[in-house]
Amino acid sequence: MTKIIHIFGNSLLENDNLAIKFIPALSHAFPDYQFIHQDPNDNLHPLNKELIIIDAVEGISSIKILHDIDKIIDSPRFSMHDLDLGFTLKLLKKLDQLDQVTIFCLPMSGDYDSLLKNLIAEIKKHL
Repeated sequence: MTKIIHIFGNSLLENDNLAIKFIPALSHAFPDYQFIHQDPNDNLHPLNKELIIIDAVEGISSIKILHDIDKIIDSPRFSMHDLDLGFTLKLLKKLDQLDQVTIFCLPMSGDYDSLLKNLIAEIKKHL
């Protein structure tokens, strides 16, 4: 069965589209995985109660791996428009639809080639 890796980011924002730019190279490096670009608030459907995600994260300078969604800081919520990835993941966990998550957190800027090389190494190490 093909595993899915969810790619998040806004293709219109230069500081939030790095993960999207990596899709062709990652698809080539990992032909047994399907890389799907989607909005983090779209319906996420964990396969076998597992999600694998690549997303850009503000405030980091190197790739970080996150498995514990309780470490995601909740953003203020005043309306349904304020729901984010952290909220979605915690809700899936509470609904017993998610047991395991691996989030490859990318810095929002950096050298494309270097970050891609490091991301490929991290994926090989963690998956």
